[in-house]
Amino acid sequence: MHLHALDLTVLLVYLAGVTGVGWYFGRRQKDIRDYFLSDKNVPWWALAGSIVATETSTVTFISVPAFAFTANLTFLQLVTGYMIGRFVVVLLFIPQYFKGELFTVYQLLDRRFGGSTKRVAATLFLITRSIADGIRLYATAIVLVALTGWSDVTAILIVGVVTILYTYIGGMAAVIWTDVAQLVVYLVGAIVAASLLLGLIPGGWSAVVASGGAAGKFQIFDLTLSFSRSYTLWSGIIGGAFLTTATHGTDQLMVQRYLCSKSPRQAAGALLASGALIYAQFVLFLIIGVMLFVFYAAPGAPGVPPDITARADRIFPHFIVTQLPSGVVGLVIAAIFAAAMSTLSSSLNSSAATAMTDFYQPLVAPGRSDGHYLNVSRGFTAMWGVVQILVAFAAVQMRQSIVDAVLSIASFTSGPVLGLFLLGRLTKRAGQRGALAGVVAGIAFMLFVWLRLNVSWQWYVLWGSSVTFGVGVLDPLLWRGSGRGGQAH
Repeated sequence: MHLHALDLTVLLVYLAGVTGVGWYFGRRQKDIRDYFLSDKNVPWWALAGSIVATETSTVTFISVPAFAFTANLTFLQLVTGYMIGRFVVVLLFIPQYFKGELFTVYQLLDRRFGGSTKRVAATLFLITRSIADGIRLYATAIVLVALTGWSDVTAILIVGVVTILYTYIGGMAAVIWTDVAQLVVYLVGAIVAASLLLGLIPGGWSAVVASGGAAGKFQIFDLTLSFSRSYTLWSGIIGGAFLTTATHGTDQLMVQRYLCSKSPRQAAGALLASGALIYAQFVLFLIIGVMLFVFYAAPGAPGVPPDITARADRIFPHFIVTQLPSGVVGLVIAAIFAAAMSTLSSSLNSSAATAMTDFYQPLVAPGRSDGHYLNVSRGFTAMWGVVQILVAFAAVQMRQSIVDAVLSIASFTSGPVLGLFLLGRLTKRAGQRGALAGVVAGIAFMLFVWLRLNVSWQWYVLWGSSVTFGVGVLDPLLWRGSGRGGQAH
């Protein structure tokens, strides 16, 4: 299948627009403060939009509808946990980010424990981010494959290269302001697709409620008590809260946005405002999944090819290219590109910031010029883009649900890293030796859980952070001299 000329025009205008934004902001950059922090002058509402857009990747756009298509609305239990986690971040971590100028969140660990602890956490971030966002890149390529019949490799290269280009040129300012534009694009695209989908269902919303209800699609709560079962009330509320505390409080991808604001109050407002929009957004995508189920289950509905039925992640792209009119297809595809690029561009910039300020600047080339650091930072942006493209190539063979794959990878290392930050924030006696012992124990424990136990990924952060924190707390009690001490900054 090939794009209609009108759809192709809409998509090309979008791609040219985001590249133009990168060029516009790239003209103003003088140093890495501009490139990574946008000179700390971004308004709170733009940061809120950027947080939402970054949190929303193509995984959200295609895999969350697929979740409701095959299951129900129990995903919302996890989203409720996301909301709780945001309040924890506001109370526990955001004030710490504004005590001195930071480029990365891992510099807090340097102040509290020392450089070795900082570099361990930063390394875990770089590895996890590259793998998870490489899979997200592959998820976006799925849409292009459905549209054009291109190979997965070709589609991955198109998305990856365009994202690298505007992030390389424009830095964090381009990332944030394109995020805001992309948020509008993908929400409009999703709403238009949902409206047209509803119009194609005989009986409209009443039929959706009747058919979806009869199939159990509107179930929200699952009270099952089981560590092996995902999307229960307990794993959603508790696990989701710990996951968001980790991803939004200790992960450079999100924290870099708070560092671009003028004050802790602005950062907190942006984070909490983003939570309300995120919840409404997940409701929208889940309802789209229910409507897709009702549409394809109705008598006389168009058939779905077996390869689509076997891969639920492809059901929404299949609907887009087979049922929507020309022009609208281009808008929705641009929306999917927007959802993908907002996350991938943020990932590239935050990975470059970590590589530069946590490794290159202090260890390899201290005392160099602003221009040197700016050029190397752009080089790191391109390098991490290439890494994610290679991961996406490998992900082509993956058969696991994309949303589960991405979230489980993030959860695996987020727990030990969160444990480090809690150790630094809530204790005074633990030192660098205890911190390093804790994170090693946390990772080892999570490997055991992953390889030997049947446990839902939604418990990973809680368990990993608990082991890391516990070992770190016990270390000074078992050994005299706790390494580098001092209070958390």
